[in-house]
Amino acid sequence: MGLQCGIVGLPNVGKSTLFNCLSNAKAQAANFPFCTIEPNVGVITVPDERLTKLTELVNPKNVVPNVIEIVDIAGLVKGASKGEGLGNQFLANIRATNAIIHVLRCFDNDNVIHVDGSVDPIRDKEIIDTELQLKDLDSIEKKIQKIEKAAKVGNDKEAKKAFEVLTTYKNHLLAGKSARTAPVEEEDKEHIADIWLLTAKPVMYVCNVGEAEVNTGNAYVEAVREAVKEENAEVLIISAQIESEIAQLETYEEREMFLEDLGLAESGVNKLIKAAYKLLNLATYFTAGVQEVRAWTITQGFTAPQAAGVIHTDFEKGFIRAEVIKYKDFVHYGSEAACKEAGKLSVEGKTYIVEDGDIMHFRFNV
Repeated sequence: MGLQCGIVGLPNVGKSTLFNCLSNAKAQAANFPFCTIEPNVGVITVPDERLTKLTELVNPKNVVPNVIEIVDIAGLVKGASKGEGLGNQFLANIRATNAIIHVLRCFDNDNVIHVDGSVDPIRDKEIIDTELQLKDLDSIEKKIQKIEKAAKVGNDKEAKKAFEVLTTYKNHLLAGKSARTAPVEEEDKEHIADIWLLTAKPVMYVCNVGEAEVNTGNAYVEAVREAVKEENAEVLIISAQIESEIAQLETYEEREMFLEDLGLAESGVNKLIKAAYKLLNLATYFTAGVQEVRAWTITQGFTAPQAAGVIHTDFEKGFIRAEVIKYKDFVHYGSEAACKEAGKLSVEGKTYIVEDGDIMHFRFNV
């Protein structure tokens, strides 16, 4: 689906280290590829234990996992909205993304100099928030100028409503708050859809902690959680230092032993990619046959015809029905044939809402 998450963060917070770990994602798990589109863009496989299990059961000739794009957004510094740092380049990069991964430094280390001289993740967050809010304010004000006359003169109800919604966003941004928390009804957000507000994008905060704090967090992490509680944002704890060490290990077995010694079930990179997938409001369904086992990315809430359309538009146009097996049933019975025999294959129509993990086969006629 070509969806992107952009990683942002001030210099020396661990953003580049994490992106480099992602770029060496093959070191995190078996069959976990990464490729570079541009110097700062990577296409990364979404780790999914269900795909691995289905592959074991079906033994197909080919396996295709889900992927997302991770973009390293460079140049976000104080004054970036006015052209400081890489200025408009970072704005163009971040505007193209669907969600934001905001890396915050939550560790003390005198050998790693902070750009502002001290460790304060809340201040760091506010610096970046301010730059993005200022750019959004500029976008809002330009659109208000275009519609203000029509909104104040005559009976253009659409313009009046747009003016009202945009003014709400403007006041919210002027108060130092991001657009994603503005008191606006869901249906009214259409009035900002064409200006791609940066602070309206969903966000996840990644707290980069020291190795000893990766399981417990620290006071910095708690401060971040308190600061973002109204944003409906996930807070993830990762140690970039640990991820760098994992990336240097040669074999999957070595990496598993390393994680076990630290008391970690999986690497931070794995958790980050899974959380990014969730942040984008995505779900997965599978097709499973001897030729290919494949994970398909859909938006949560897709109907069966919409899910079929992800494979090919003809599948959606000519949709007749979907044959569905629940993942747990497939694993329990071990094959499609056994699920059919046990009555665990259901036939669904056009209104069926696809559930995460469904194994599907579509019937269509074009």
